[in-house]
Amino acid sequence: RTSVQLGERLFCREDVRVTMEAENGNVTRDLHAELQKSTEVTVAVAVIRTLTRAIERSTATTVMGLEKDLHASTEELKRSYPTAISVSAASELFLRFVTRTSALDVSDFGYLKQHLIDRGNRFAEISLAAKAKIAELGERFLHGGCVVMVLGCSSVMLNLLETAASKGKFFTVIVAESKPGTEGLRMYKALERANIQVTMILDAQVAHKLEEVDMVLTGAEAVVESGGIINKVGTYQMTLLAGVKGKPVYVAAESYKFARLYPLHQRDLSMATEKVEIGSSELVVPLNDYTPPDNITLLITDLGVLTPAAVSDQLIQLYQ
Repeated sequence: RTSVQLGERLFCREDVRVTMEAENGNVTRDLHAELQKSTEVTVAVAVIRTLTRAIERSTATTVMGLEKDLHASTEELKRSYPTAISVSAASELFLRFVTRTSALDVSDFGYLKQHLIDRGNRFAEISLAAKAKIAELGERFLHGGCVVMVLGCSSVMLNLLETAASKGKFFTVIVAESKPGTEGLRMYKALERANIQVTMILDAQVAHKLEEVDMVLTGAEAVVESGGIINKVGTYQMTLLAGVKGKPVYVAAESYKFARLYPLHQRDLSMATEKVEIGSSELVVPLNDYTPPDNITLLITDLGVLTPAAVSDQLIQLYQ
């Protein structure tokens, strides 16, 4: 299937893919426009703003009609981005947050519609604040002189490291190149701009360099029911090796990335892939992998610092 890729290549934000047959939908175009506005806005926040706009644009005159339009919009996004788990998770949480209100029982439809729009805007504000909360909680794990290994280019992970540096903490970051996509190079450049001591290594050097490391820090595209994560391919390998070396693994992730998924194996994922040319050969490689909860020490989230075992309870509260 032919696909085009949205998101940004120069800054730290998840890349998302949209199928060609769905890209002409109003909601999909709105999301694309949101992503182009600012590189600071995460995909999930862009989804929330897009769905809030869908409520504003709806011509429905009844509660049932408005709910139908909103559900149709979320389904369009899921079809358009079939492998972007953050899009699906943010859409579902938006539906739960916006429609979980006693205002649905009021008879004034105009008031109800505005109330849902206000709740959508509020959800976007909460989601934007998540990054700062995670940085506040996470920088405490970095002590002076420590060495941190990272993979990929997560905006929440970058913000955590920048926050720690802004408080006068001196530490060193080792960034794996993170092929395919070489997101590690984006992370390297972002850390350099923040005047943080940073070194980039080949993915093949991860095991070799881990003995110099005090901790592994990673972001997540999704946090699943088991307390494991779906993230940039190579995360599973890095965390597995960290366990062998006795190094703690911390995951920085916003609560809107909590997804009602329960993968047990790598084959359970709906994989986004990318073609990579090596000489005259062409390989098709996955972009994400699944890291089980046993590989993770703690998750640093805007809901607090959680053990992997605590994730299922948080998911119940988010979706009830």
